[in-house]
Amino acid sequence: MNQTKTGKFIAKCRKEKKLTQAQLAEKLNITDRAVSKWETGKSMPDSSIMLELCEILGISVNELLSGEAVDMEQYEKKADENLIALKRKDESNRTKYVMTAVLFSITLLTGILVCLICNIAVSGSLTWSLIPISSITFAWIIFFPMIISGKKAAIIGLISLSVFIVPYLFLLSHLTKTKEVFSIGTVMSVITILFLWIIAVLFTRVGMTRKFLALGIAFLSAIPFIFIINTVLSKMIAEPVFDIWDMLTVFLLLIFAFIAFIFDYIRKRKKIE
Repeated sequence: MNQTKTGKFIAKCRKEKKLTQAQLAEKLNITDRAVSKWETGKSMPDSSIMLELCEILGISVNELLSGEAVDMEQYEKKADENLIALKRKDESNRTKYVMTAVLFSITLLTGILVCLICNIAVSGSLTWSLIPISSITFAWIIFFPMIISGKKAAIIGLISLSVFIVPYLFLLSHLTKTKEVFSIGTVMSVITILFLWIIAVLFTRVGMTRKFLALGIAFLSAIPFIFIINTVLSKMIAEPVFDIWDMLTVFLLLIFAFIAFIFDYIRKRKKIE
């Protein structure tokens, strides 16, 4: 299976159907940049949209993977070759994910060992090292599943964060003997995670076809999030609700949102033309 060959075949079939990259992308509910990557051989279509892509282009999945029109006499042979190639690619990707996860785990384990050795050497017992060790362990719990899962890394990481952030804050509060770490940290983390889930849903629903629109909405959504965080904090620690840095942040978010909407408008006009 040759990605470059497949890409050229997709471009050929698309042109035969008199479709632009933007039009094909719109039919598949993806970005035209993704189509461009296929046609230049930088990536392959995701398996979830292969059938729909083949239906639009009027080809079979076997022909798509082969990068050429396939005669009936060669059909079975090509199908077997493509299945083997896909299996090898999947195994190769899985091996890369596992190796990366192992190296990541070894690096964090080294950090834990360094903390333990230094703490015991200086104090003769485990004292301050428990704080960085708990933080390193928390980082491993969040990022290890992300590395292993590959394409679904963001959602898996968000799920892990949602599940383990409160227990981590409770442990950290106990180790530091500071109740505020748990009480304030839990409230802030729940609000933040809720915001992150909203952004994740936004990019899943809107960002697939209109990335800049989703980005602009995300920037605007961050403004009420800042107000909510500040209001809650002001009640918990008696701090001012809004200061000059918050005003600057809101101003920048408005600028970024405006720029994102402009880019979205330009891309939309290009698709219409």
